[in-house]
Amino acid sequence: MVAPMSRAILAAATLIACGTAGATELKQIASIAIPGEKLPGFDISFVDQATGRYYFSDRSNKAVDIFDTRTNTFVTRVGSFAGIILKDGKPNNDVSGPDGVVAIGNEVWVGDGDSSVKVIDVATHNVIDTVNTRGSTRVDEMAFDPKDAVFIGVNNAEDPPYATLVSTAAQHKIIAKIVFADATDGAEQPAYNPADGMFYVSIPELNKDVKKGGVAVIDPRSGKLVNILPVDNCHPAGLAFGPSGKFVLGCTANGKKMPATITIMSAQTGSVVANIPDIGGADMVNYNARNNQYYIAAGGNPGGPVLGVIDARTNKLVQKIAITGGTPHSVTSSEADGHVFLPVGTADGGDGAIHVYAPGQ
Repeated sequence: MVAPMSRAILAAATLIACGTAGATELKQIASIAIPGEKLPGFDISFVDQATGRYYFSDRSNKAVDIFDTRTNTFVTRVGSFAGIILKDGKPNNDVSGPDGVVAIGNEVWVGDGDSSVKVIDVATHNVIDTVNTRGSTRVDEMAFDPKDAVFIGVNNAEDPPYATLVSTAAQHKIIAKIVFADATDGAEQPAYNPADGMFYVSIPELNKDVKKGGVAVIDPRSGKLVNILPVDNCHPAGLAFGPSGKFVLGCTANGKKMPATITIMSAQTGSVVANIPDIGGADMVNYNARNNQYYIAAGGNPGGPVLGVIDARTNKLVQKIAITGGTPHSVTSSEADGHVFLPVGTADGGDGAIHVYAPGQ
């Protein structure tokens, strides 16, 4: 189900010069069609590195769509999610679903709009359990600690927002609820740091100061919030760990209240390693070790949506790939071949497909 690349798609993938082009410059190689309804609404995507399966939160079809990254083809769909919930005629993301998604062994854990996490069996593609995180809004982004077998899911739309730690062992017992009391604009993408065994969670805003955010550090063993690393002029959303204990923040700063930027920090010191200009309005971010690159889904970038590429060795922006419409805000990649997957919706002229990029030779 790989659609031929039209001239429009090729034009949408036109590169904006950001620096010296190298051997790992990304080029679009495919566009995967999504069956069913058009795609005005979607959320997070995730590649299971062990199986090569790509899981996509498809709100438009009230389902998690499953694709094979080796062949770029649709495999199946698991339904019974909330879908796009409207309020005053507009999508209400706070209660829509599916939302976050993460593969954990033989299961896939998916957030839904009713404050629940649905657990899908990989073999049967059936929902085998539902974990209630005891809120009234969606379970948004999530991550997994493989060492301690602990899942973290973030209820970003609660006031105040909170994270839930759940054992991925039998019975899926809730371990702890961590409330972000000083977070005044939600909580966003978490990531697990194998170097120190902690979860790190993006906090866009602290104490109603739009220019001051942070990164919450959570101990999955004690179930406690142990620190909040401050970060200014970013309004962080996405978070992904790269090499040498560094992590990239997808800053929503877009040149209006703050200069457009992407921030890279050190987990060891809690300090900013680099502020990367000329790109912002970002949401989800991703790191690919094979390519040694960070990927930035910047749907709110000044001048138009882009997929940003940052060299993780130099912390320099090396590429911006222009995207036509579709509010791209989710990005993930495969370590097996270095391919990058960017869903694009149908809004504002988007093609409603998953764009696939690969490093050049």
